[in-house]
Amino acid sequence: MKKFSLLMVVSALVLSACSTGGKNEEDSSGGANEVKQEINVASGGELSTLDSAHYTDVYSSDMIGQVSEGLYRLNKEQDPELAMAAEEPTVSDDGLVYTFKLREAKWSNGDPVIADDFVYAFKNVVDPAYGSSSSNQMDIFKNGRKIRDGEMTLDDFGVKAIDDQTLELTLEYPVPYLSQALVGTPFMPKNAAFADEKGTAYGTSTDDFVGNGPFLISGWDGTTESWKLTKNPDYWDQKSVKLDTINVQVVKEIATGTNLFDGGDLDYTVLADTYALQYKDSPQAYFIPKAMVGYLSPNHKREVTGNVHTRKAILQAIDKEAFAADILGDGSTALNGFVPKDFAKDPDSGEDFREENGDLLPYDLEAAKKEWALAKQELGKDQIELELMSADSAIAKKTIEFVQGQLQENLDGLKIVLKSIPLQNRLDLQTEGNFDLVFGTWTPDYADPINFLEFYDSKSGLNTAGYDNADYDKGLNDARITLANEPEKRWETLLDLEKILVQDDAAVLPLYQGAIGYLKADRVKDLQVFSFGRTVSYRTAYVEE
Repeated sequence: MKKFSLLMVVSALVLSACSTGGKNEEDSSGGANEVKQEINVASGGELSTLDSAHYTDVYSSDMIGQVSEGLYRLNKEQDPELAMAAEEPTVSDDGLVYTFKLREAKWSNGDPVIADDFVYAFKNVVDPAYGSSSSNQMDIFKNGRKIRDGEMTLDDFGVKAIDDQTLELTLEYPVPYLSQALVGTPFMPKNAAFADEKGTAYGTSTDDFVGNGPFLISGWDGTTESWKLTKNPDYWDQKSVKLDTINVQVVKEIATGTNLFDGGDLDYTVLADTYALQYKDSPQAYFIPKAMVGYLSPNHKREVTGNVHTRKAILQAIDKEAFAADILGDGSTALNGFVPKDFAKDPDSGEDFREENGDLLPYDLEAAKKEWALAKQELGKDQIELELMSADSAIAKKTIEFVQGQLQENLDGLKIVLKSIPLQNRLDLQTEGNFDLVFGTWTPDYADPINFLEFYDSKSGLNTAGYDNADYDKGLNDARITLANEPEKRWETLLDLEKILVQDDAAVLPLYQGAIGYLKADRVKDLQVFSFGRTVSYRTAYVEE
């Protein structure tokens, strides 16, 4: 065995949290403990779960990240740094077996954090019976894919506790981005004894959860739209946590958030659409690029949206550039592909993935009308009605209203009925396959194109659209395993896969690449806002009057 510093895939998206007025995030300085360390922040949507195996939305992921911590966390430069791992792992000569020594740490109920807590949590995610939508994330471990496909049992899983402080991870194939992946929410540990006792109630309220992260959470019963984070006195790095209290409230309307911010009732809230334009010159406004994709997901199991010509017509009938500029206005850009720009580079040439693969089915009214005519001919219908569903946040509502206008104006005989519902209801209906079209967003956990492309693996729990293409699945498997040590061939395969997904099958209908616009009070320093993965962390933040 040899000591090995994990290879890190560094995203080209470097956090530069600065306003258009040129104001930069301040470095830590003295005086942080001389004022009341309490802030008020907004969440753009409800908290749906605290179970790291069951989250499917960024709002829940963000909160889980405040109250839980895995083997790695992200530093200020958005690079992985040691967290629950006490030191870099030892790695076998074949590069497949990683042995981690855990630091001494406690759960919020006083129990020690042990290696079996990681084993238990990872098994929850991979176990088909547990129903995690993130189960494909465990394919990197030995037999992970076979277990979730029902071909092997959990006893065959390549995640083991050697003793209480030693965790052994056996990979299915070399994973150069492993440290990035392990930062992700599905890789958070769970207090095995506590979670086992709670059963299906685990993570459904703050009384049914214990964490090991920088903050404790209270006041959420599963439906409440406000809750509190308080400093965790038992967190292993609690000396670095300055904030004592974070009051979180759900604020779905951007206007409400900006009004509360201007009135001094919020210290942090997001900006979007006309409000981003309105505040773009404010020294308290910050805008950074984000590797987030806003997209429409068509239900492949339904007659109309299961027709490839329908899907291509819809995708090419939407003026994405007008939407990004006139509706979002927060630095978001039109996206003609499912992998965003400035996210991953060709290992040989260094060319950006998005630039190299080009524009796939961009806005083209003439092409859209031709595809629509073919769709109606094949379906034998002249008048078609589709339901477009979204969460009831302000941004989601504006998005589907714009799409409705574009499609009804550009595709003759098409009627779009809108359905805006609370996020959890949308997720439930989506999981059940009860939709025609649904608007959603996807933010990757690590900087590799496969984290976007495997979203539509036929076996992925996230693939609620029902897309099933054997050639696509084989290509994904090749990229994961067969070509793991051939970076250029792997890259070419990933480029081809995106063309199959978007250009050939229009399996997903990408709209835009997001940006993060937010308002932050001057008194709040060192807030971490991430360009991929979770959105925000309060671990290093503090108040300075």
